Amino acid sequence: MIDWKRKLTSRKLWLAVAGFVAGLIVAFGGAESTASTVSGVILQGASVIGYLLAEGLADAAHVKKDKDDE
Repeated sequence: MIDWKRKLTSRKLWLAVAGFVAGLIVAFGGAESTASTVSGVILQGASVIGYLLAEGLADAAHVKKDKDDE
């Protein structure tokens, strides 16, 4: 079974994706500034995904604790 939460919060994964996309942009004639902008957007999206998953896990643990206390 694949642990998607762990994979989607991996900084290494998002750096690899950003690097790959930036490389493709430059390889197909795009400007380096465009590649940098797109990479930045990908990494910002990764931080939002990581934050949302972390908050979701914290909320789920809090709900479980509340149910156990009852």
